[in-house]
Amino acid sequence: MKPVITIVLTLLVSGTYAQLKPVTYQDGTQKLTGLAITPAKTNIKRAGILILPAWKGIDNNAKEAALKLSKLGYHAFIADIYGEGNYPKDAKEAGQQSSRYKKDPAAYQQRIKAALQQLIHAGADPARIIVIGYCFGGTGAIEAARANLPVRGVVSIHGGLAQYAGARTISTIRPKVLVLHGADDPTMTTEQVLGFQQEMRNAKADWQMIEYANAVHAFTDREAGNDNSKGAAYNELASTRSWKHMLLFFDEILAN
Repeated sequence: MKPVITIVLTLLVSGTYAQLKPVTYQDGTQKLTGLAITPAKTNIKRAGILILPAWKGIDNNAKEAALKLSKLGYHAFIADIYGEGNYPKDAKEAGQQSSRYKKDPAAYQQRIKAALQQLIHAGADPARIIVIGYCFGGTGAIEAARANLPVRGVVSIHGGLAQYAGARTISTIRPKVLVLHGADDPTMTTEQVLGFQQEMRNAKADWQMIEYANAVHAFTDREAGNDNSKGAAYNELASTRSWKHMLLFFDEILAN
């Protein structure tokens, strides 16, 4: 049994994330296993949130977000991007796997499409869906916008923003875009940030970017430690603020 599945099942048995139900699905011949949760309270709007996890795959940060969103009345689905046989065992393998999708955005977008279908099958209204992502998943959220997938909006949380060299120019980006970024994140250069902003302008996107002081990469991840000098660290204030900003974004674009 692969490490990520072992972790998921252990947590499910312990009861910590017992409301998250494993869902097996396919992208071509690749078997994938995501996690789904239905609203904990009545959701007459049937809005759905697709969660794209960080580079090591489905983790506690993504699962915590899914539980919180369920309590607010959203359908939520955590995507499995890598699939059975490809789950990284360590940071080195995670870097290799995530790089593959960064260099092949079409493949990443296809995995996101497959997960979107599972969210809809679980009961979410296909006209009321938002994609959010953390770190590598934040990169995926931006790729969902670049592909103009049929979603209302996307949220990139400490995600990569740069386009891979040679990627085609997108003339118009239709989903609304929110970027929540650590002001001191060393994984993104000033040139990459400015390049992303110009890309959004060129594509006539409705975009917002909020930067949090004293926050580095992975600022929402409680398991990232608290040493900013390592380049990735949890920041409680930035995490709290970013969650509130994301919910405001949800309210705005799902209002109609």
